[in-house]
Amino acid sequence: MSDTAAPIQPPDRPGYRLKRLLLGPPLVTERIQREKLGNPAALGVLASDCISSTAYGSEEMLRVLVPVIGVAAFTLILPVTGAILLVLLLVTLCYSDVVMIYTRAGGSYVVARENFGPDIAQIASVALLVDYIVTVAVQVSAGTNAIISFAHLIGGTWTGIDHLQLPISALVILILAYGNLRGLREAGRVFMVPAYLFIFAVGLMLVVGVVRGLTGRLPHADVHAAGAVPLGTAGSGWLYGASLFIVLRSFANGGSSLTGLEAISNSVSVFRDPKGHNARRTLITMSCILGTLVLGVSALAHFTHAIPYRDGTPTVLAQEAHLVFGGGVVGALGLAFVQLATALILYTGANTPFTGFPFLASFVAEDRFLPRQLTRRGHRLSFSNGIISLAVVALALLVVTEANVDRLVALYAIGVFTAFTMAGAGLTAYHLRRREPGRIWKVAVNLTTAIVSATVVLIFGITKFTEGAWLVVVVFPLGVWALIRINREYRAEAAALEAVPRPGDDVPRWRRHVVFVMADSIDLATVKALRYAHELRPDEVRAVHFMVDETHARRLMARWEATAGVTVPLEVVECPDRRLRHAVMELAARTTEDGHTALTLLVPRRTYASPLGKLLHRGTAESLAKALERLPGVAVTILPFAVSLAARERGAGERGAGERGAGERGAGERGAGERGAGERPESE
Repeated sequence: MSDTAAPIQPPDRPGYRLKRLLLGPPLVTERIQREKLGNPAALGVLASDCISSTAYGSEEMLRVLVPVIGVAAFTLILPVTGAILLVLLLVTLCYSDVVMIYTRAGGSYVVARENFGPDIAQIASVALLVDYIVTVAVQVSAGTNAIISFAHLIGGTWTGIDHLQLPISALVILILAYGNLRGLREAGRVFMVPAYLFIFAVGLMLVVGVVRGLTGRLPHADVHAAGAVPLGTAGSGWLYGASLFIVLRSFANGGSSLTGLEAISNSVSVFRDPKGHNARRTLITMSCILGTLVLGVSALAHFTHAIPYRDGTPTVLAQEAHLVFGGGVVGALGLAFVQLATALILYTGANTPFTGFPFLASFVAEDRFLPRQLTRRGHRLSFSNGIISLAVVALALLVVTEANVDRLVALYAIGVFTAFTMAGAGLTAYHLRRREPGRIWKVAVNLTTAIVSATVVLIFGITKFTEGAWLVVVVFPLGVWALIRINREYRAEAAALEAVPRPGDDVPRWRRHVVFVMADSIDLATVKALRYAHELRPDEVRAVHFMVDETHARRLMARWEATAGVTVPLEVVECPDRRLRHAVMELAARTTEDGHTALTLLVPRRTYASPLGKLLHRGTAESLAKALERLPGVAVTILPFAVSLAARERGAGERGAGERGAGERGAGERGAGERGAGERPESE
């Protein structure tokens, strides 16, 4: 039988036990390589945001056109949709190039960083981070609209649930954050189903719509229904030269259909090997599906005259499903199927930022433009800090905008099209520096993408400025400045820490080492500090008490003299103005003023496990350390002492008989008992 004792396993803290209960057992770091997604799962997880924009892209175009040109808007929507699909083609070709060249997380950020430098790349990082935040708010708000639209169309008592828009949307964000905190694999399995369900549901609706259209049985919506956006007249805008501006505004609104295209490039690292090829296949598949669905929904709006409503519900997509499937039980089931699938993919589309945002934030943080905490993987190998940060900011945005899709869309497309611009421009520079087959074609495609995307940003910034785009225009430069400022701080800190003295430099050589122990009472914490002081083998050990209360100081001196085994002298320093930190600094400066004496200040810190104990006692150890950090030759060591653990040991009768210095401890415990905890707030 082995005499070797089993290693001591520290008990889990209550917070960790709760985390394990909620999130499951921790995943070891070696499992990162197994936490990858195949193409079908990646399409469901990463493409949901992009494909789900089908639910509101066409409606946002009509929302601009209908109040100005009336029913003519249902004709003009098809050319505008065609222009958006052309942009979709260009961006898809550009990002197919991105995922093949840059197979780490980062997308347009890493493209800009590698080709234009880290400072310019922060334009792309801010664009993507803002876009991810807004995407979460837009997607969940639109998903809740889908549920409320179904309630409106089936009628009954459910028509009064509009006030639940914000609570439902906020709850969904919390659920998504929780799902992602559990880990990537779980998110993949859960979130891939709604994407395929939505593709099938809308595809079925389009097929039935085509059949009914060919047979002449496709009905029209009532464009004069109560609550619908009021119709303008076809001549009101066109005759006064406003036609181009209206078309551009509609195009800008419809550009929200393309948000999410960059998600795959921002998460290439989650694909299985070969990452680039798998990411490109998934990207092309996603773009084809998106283009088909957007064109189909716009075409159905053209034929059915499904019209936007002022309060956002029922949505254009819900009206199309209602008109295509008709009335009766079959029609209600068809409508329910489409709306359920729409709500699910919109909600899970909000999951894409929870995958892309943490990866991107960790990548930017690795470059020291964001706090390093964002690079740490959590309990389930996910970037927990990034997930939590995204959820908090998205919830705040949701509350400010009252979960209104129209108000959120105004903040939406500038970020993503700025990222498209940076990706196209970066790849143009990349290919211009290389001699490779197809170079001219690649330069032409990427340069065209950059120019078109920059034009969309300009259009959106001008046409939507008064509707909220001004906020993004202001946030962008402030965000870029903040990231660069963080980087400068990190670089300054690194430079200071790397300034290691070289041989021959003027390095101070201490001839004498003195240790002071801060003593406000004679108790277990103080005795522990005195013992530790002797282990440092200094030239002198001294206990120091700063007298704030004269009566207490006299009692301490008397107990100090009466305590057996305590051989360290106690020095009492007057502190009449009760400025403890100032008095400590003066003593430290006097001790080390000769330039040859090094001082170590030991500060006992009594820690308390219970919330009440923490509330009743405040510590000043950290503030003392901060006050002395600029003094040369002075080091501060904080010695924690767990009061709660000592109390439990005392209650269990574990005295440790025969231990050296038992007399000191006994006297210390008596002193502590007289004063309750044996310390004063001024010197903890």
